[in-house]
Amino acid sequence: MDVIALDDPTEAQIREWHEVLSAVHAADPAGDPAPDPEQTALRLLGAEPGSRRRLWGVADGDRLAGVAALRLPGEPGAGRPAEIDIQVRPPLRRRGLGGRLLAAAAEGLRADGRTSVIAQVLAGTPAVPFLESHGFECVLTLRGMLLRLDDVPPERLAGLLDAAPAGYRLVRWRGVVPDEHASALARAKHAMADFAEVDGSPWDAHRVRETEEVVAKRGDDLYTVAALSGDVVAGFTEVVVPHDDARRAGQYDTAVVPEHRGRRIGIWVKAAMLQWLAAARPEVREIETDNAGDNAHMLAVNEELGFRMERESMEYQAPVDALP
Repeated sequence: MDVIALDDPTEAQIREWHEVLSAVHAADPAGDPAPDPEQTALRLLGAEPGSRRRLWGVADGDRLAGVAALRLPGEPGAGRPAEIDIQVRPPLRRRGLGGRLLAAAAEGLRADGRTSVIAQVLAGTPAVPFLESHGFECVLTLRGMLLRLDDVPPERLAGLLDAAPAGYRLVRWRGVVPDEHASALARAKHAMADFAEVDGSPWDAHRVRETEEVVAKRGDDLYTVAALSGDVVAGFTEVVVPHDDARRAGQYDTAVVPEHRGRRIGIWVKAAMLQWLAAARPEVREIETDNAGDNAHMLAVNEELGFRMERESMEYQAPVDALP
């Protein structure tokens, strides 16, 4: 089985790629919705702003047996790590297909001047020993949690909103951050120390807008609620409502700047978000999120709101020099 580059995939190859993802999901569902064909096509065909994508596949007869996607943020040689995702049809695992895809991706990483690469996988799946056997080390454990909005009593939200911390006000926006809050939001994103330790790249107004434009390009809707102290973003929360199935939204970043912690700002902005979604997007019935396993405070905030653990995933990182 030869590894082939699929950087300009045909419609047939996109369908086969989606079949691989569907087969993997059936074997390792972890409570997530099944992959959507339209979303698969968008991700394969649309280069995200500020990044480039490389794709490979390995065939078993006339169909794809496994696939690998490499996301390369920034320009060639950028200090940020690349992101890799390798999927192999479950019946065809343990035949060396994943290793061959990884070797092809490693050549792509070296050609792009990258020094490290990260991968996020479900705990307890075959992806974990595969990565560890190829020089990856776990740098972050994530707990996947789900909130069913029907389980959140309105009086609980009302009580949280009434307990607003003194000296702060709420602002909210849909889509890309308004210019007057862009730099302040970038500074607040530095509070996400768990991600910064892995990513290692600074947040600025340009990167904030670039990240948010990725969501818009997919056709999804980004909602942000922030707590301001003067012009400073003391804390914020983001939720993305997918365009193809709005019933389950995704919690994106939530952070509180260190000097503003201890005032229950995190749960305040999250409660305000739930109230906003109830009015603006009543079709949203669930919100899913990932929290760092050692982020005891945010885990407690989410559990107080009613989030319950659904799965555990792990983020692995490897130096490119250690790859085959």
